[in-house]
Amino acid sequence: MTTSSSERGVSLGMPELPAPAYPDDVRARLEADAREVIARYPDSRSALLPLLHLVQSEEGHVTRTGMQFCADMLGLTTAEVTAVATFYTMYRRKPSGDYQVGVCTNTLCAVMGGDAIFETLQEHLGVGNGETTDDGKVTLEHIECNAACDFAPVVMVNWEFFDNQSPASARRLVDDLRAGRPVQPTRGARLCTFKETARILAGFPDERPGAVEEGGSAGPASLVGLRLARGEAAPARVVHPRDGGPHEAGPHDEPQERAVHEPSPAEHLSSHDAPQDTSASDPAHPAGPTAEEGE
Repeated sequence: MTTSSSERGVSLGMPELPAPAYPDDVRARLEADAREVIARYPDSRSALLPLLHLVQSEEGHVTRTGMQFCADMLGLTTAEVTAVATFYTMYRRKPSGDYQVGVCTNTLCAVMGGDAIFETLQEHLGVGNGETTDDGKVTLEHIECNAACDFAPVVMVNWEFFDNQSPASARRLVDDLRAGRPVQPTRGARLCTFKETARILAGFPDERPGAVEEGGSAGPASLVGLRLARGEAAPARVVHPRDGGPHEAGPHDEPQERAVHEPSPAEHLSSHDAPQDTSASDPAHPAGPTAEEGE
């Protein structure tokens, strides 16, 4: 028994129609912005990456209309634009949420609990990788290394850092995003929507009052090597121990209860950071014993 081409999901009909044009007012506005971007570069085609962010800020993802617009503005073919838009993962190819929640599942974050966080969020939100919640608020995805291994496991929302996460803190984070409650990253300005983020990535200023001053930087653990290279004294520890502090005991000493270390605001700037108890010490997702630093 044979199956037809339609049953196999193969289309043998007319080729896809040209992309619909932007409405006149939208195109005029985008053209003015695009010319400003193009003027920054000696070769106009170098403006393709920021122009893709620009059209993404309009619709929340890069559409065929957006790619045709970029091609028209830069004198490129749509094939050339498509090749770039499909290569970089920061460009979305389908409608997505106001908040892109990315869980790092690369080696160190995965070992420290990233896999457990991603699994927890999939179950909690009822979505799979690259899928969006029914309310259009959150798109969940696993992402590659974001150069924040010293704060593993890391979750990013619209490319802002949320360090030292656990399944519980990540659940609270997405719940706050969906409820519209204020969310402050660990390092960086307060969150804006994905469309607003895309416009900033296109090279336009963040016009929210105080947002520039809130810009993030490397965390203390990331800068230890730089301090050592400058000849500065090394701190006793890079991070605070999870069980309350250094301790020495003889083999016959009675066990003593130790105070739990409470991070100061300077150590954890986000209310959504886990207090150094990452999912490596989550009973539901055991990752082996947690040893003292240096052991």
